[in-house]
Amino acid sequence: MQQAVFGRADALRRGEFRGSAGEYFGIWIVNILLTIITVGIYSAWAKVRRNRYFYGNTFVDGHSFDYHARGLQIFIGRAIVFGYIVAYNLLLTFSPIIGGILALLMLVLLPWIVMRSLRFNARVTSYRNIRFDFVGKTGGAFFAIIVGGLVSFFSLGILAPFASRWLYRYIFNNLRYGDRAFETDPKIGALYRVWLPAFLLMLVGAAVAGVLGMAAYYGAVEGADTSMDPEAQLVLSIYGALIPALVLWSVAAIFYRIGVRNVVMNSARFDRRHSLFSDLGRLRYFWIVISNLVVTVLTLSLMRPWAAVREHRYVIEHSGIVVDGELDDVVSSMQASGSAVTAEYLDLEGFDFGF
Repeated sequence: MQQAVFGRADALRRGEFRGSAGEYFGIWIVNILLTIITVGIYSAWAKVRRNRYFYGNTFVDGHSFDYHARGLQIFIGRAIVFGYIVAYNLLLTFSPIIGGILALLMLVLLPWIVMRSLRFNARVTSYRNIRFDFVGKTGGAFFAIIVGGLVSFFSLGILAPFASRWLYRYIFNNLRYGDRAFETDPKIGALYRVWLPAFLLMLVGAAVAGVLGMAAYYGAVEGADTSMDPEAQLVLSIYGALIPALVLWSVAAIFYRIGVRNVVMNSARFDRRHSLFSDLGRLRYFWIVISNLVVTVLTLSLMRPWAAVREHRYVIEHSGIVVDGELDDVVSSMQASGSAVTAEYLDLEGFDFGF
């Protein structure tokens, strides 16, 4: 089948993850202990250690990725966001008007923050000593995030595929590897095909919540003469109705996210010649997420490194690039043109705000 789709079986370069749960456990446990000891401050440096391990063990065509961020950059970004949230909550207590203004200001700043975070994370990532870059502008982020989010929300999710298309076109069409561009143009029809099962699950979840909610309400009214306080019984019944709905909505979100990823990746191109590839199975990925959660809870998080490696390996091994020629030729042509920005000479400007 690959030959029929890609022309040559060897044109597809799948990702490969060479890490192990045992290796990552050592990094993870040290990160946890130091984060606790430093009251969360070390978490910025913990993120750097984690990303360097996962990036460094992610290979395409025999070469790994690298992560070049510094812990201080991540810490400063988090401190700015944390300080803003603290100021917002304090001012909201003493002056709701000023607090409301700060909330609106955050909404205005959100597209710029997301744009800067995308640029930062691209620029601290390299493959074969050539950096990625992100050239998107704040206006594009505003349309993709704020406008797209509002359209999706007020249409009750019916126009979500349009919002997804705007978002991923903004991300991919502004992504660069050296001087070469990525681009994607996912078709609305393909996005709606992966949206439909998720939307039906959401409708089922809403119906379940409605039926259980009505049953809980009338049950609480009829049981008002029992020993349990009627209001408490009503609250517990409402939670009992919402939990199944939230579970179904979470499943729908996973199905939609993975479906969109496949559509976007399979319609993406690099340097107008090379096609990206993704064939994640929605049911398989859902099973991995659920079983990871169960194992993590039952082991009091001690199996979290195993779960993280398992999920990452599945995603990477079901992603890749269909190369028109050889990747060595692509890298060589970039280096020969003198326009490839290498890891040693790119300034690590900016901060990571965590988006």
